Amino acid sequence: MSDNKSLAARRDRAVPRGVASSTAVYADRAENAEVWDVEGRRYVDFAGGIAVLNTGHRHPKIMAAVEEQLKRFTHTAFQVNPYESYIELCERLNERAPFSGDAKTILLTTGAEATENAIKVARAATGRSAVIAFVGAFHGRTLLASAMTGKVTPYKRKIGPMPPEVFHAPFPTGLDGNTVEKSLAAIQTLFAADVEPERVAAVIVEPVQGEGGFHVAPTEFLEALRALADQYGFLLIADEVQAGFGRTGKLFAIEHSGVEPDLVCTAKSLGGGFPLSGLIGRAPIMDALDPGGLGGTYGGSPIGCAASLAVLDVIEEEKLLDRATAVGERLSKRIAGFAAAGLPVANLRGLGAMVAFDVTNADGETDGVCAKAVSTAALEGGLILLTCGPKGETVRILVPLTASDAIIDEGLDIMEKALASVGGKVAA
Repeated sequence: MSDNKSLAARRDRAVPRGVASSTAVYADRAENAEVWDVEGRRYVDFAGGIAVLNTGHRHPKIMAAVEEQLKRFTHTAFQVNPYESYIELCERLNERAPFSGDAKTILLTTGAEATENAIKVARAATGRSAVIAFVGAFHGRTLLASAMTGKVTPYKRKIGPMPPEVFHAPFPTGLDGNTVEKSLAAIQTLFAADVEPERVAAVIVEPVQGEGGFHVAPTEFLEALRALADQYGFLLIADEVQAGFGRTGKLFAIEHSGVEPDLVCTAKSLGGGFPLSGLIGRAPIMDALDPGGLGGTYGGSPIGCAASLAVLDVIEEEKLLDRATAVGERLSKRIAGFAAAGLPVANLRGLGAMVAFDVTNADGETDGVCAKAVSTAALEGGLILLTCGPKGETVRILVPLTASDAIIDEGLDIMEKALASVGGKVAA
């Protein structure tokens, strides 16, 4: 029988080192917010497959929908033999689009496909070529998506040059002097020094940065981007791949701001654990490309569509948007208590159940080494926990929204002990 050590050795021989894993725990089975490894050890899952499992591992309704689809057919390619579930899912997403007017949707497979197709559509619709993204952004690992991603290591290192006409401005994290005013001034500097606004096809922004550290885009910032897009005729793209599908207490995080984007990228929890992504946009914009200009062999697979339709039902029936708000409040209250008790916690932040904080060292500085030590200690205690941020200094929480309060509290207990092992002491 395989164990974690033997599988790690086989992995080293068979898999390129560029494919990184956060843990050396090899999964055997999972249910809701719990994972068991190949050695039979149980873990509380605060990672959710990196925001893929808002509805939990193997939700019964999603599994039943997939099993039913498996009995009928698994693949035809929508471009060859289309099928009703693709159309129905697009209809339901169009109804929930976070903008007014008619919408259309294309279904794809990965988040990077969604962001790259957003740029294709934006270029076709505007007749322009340039793109503005933000420092700290993560938009995927394919080449254009890597160019838009606002972090060199590890995403761009050794693979340059990047595709041209992608420009970056600071994201207003509220930390280290990165204010809304600074970000907007930097965009004006781009217009003066690098690219005229009339050549910009789109600005792409995460309403809550994912890999960048769970920083929430201020409403006034999103409003200013909308105003710039309207002024100069370019499009506003919301990358909701990590923040979407209920994680923040709204189906899409940008809904909290009231700002209407032109295009919305979605993936991860859209498929409830099955590969699926989508691009939702204003209908005239989405129709800018000619037939054949969009698509993909596996895009909008019948299995993914069946799963996603069930995901939408589960979100509604189990009131997961309200649950996300309650989970976020529970997490934030407890973590604030960690900080008050002297544990190495700083900059608690988030929106809904998309919660994060920075880990500090003995000098009170945010520290990626310390954050990694916390995640390692948490794993040893039975909690799967992820880090992110420019220096890896941030602990992020993506527990399934279907997790019980008891499971969440168990995970927080383990986290508290992990933080205490790095610095400070466990609260009495």
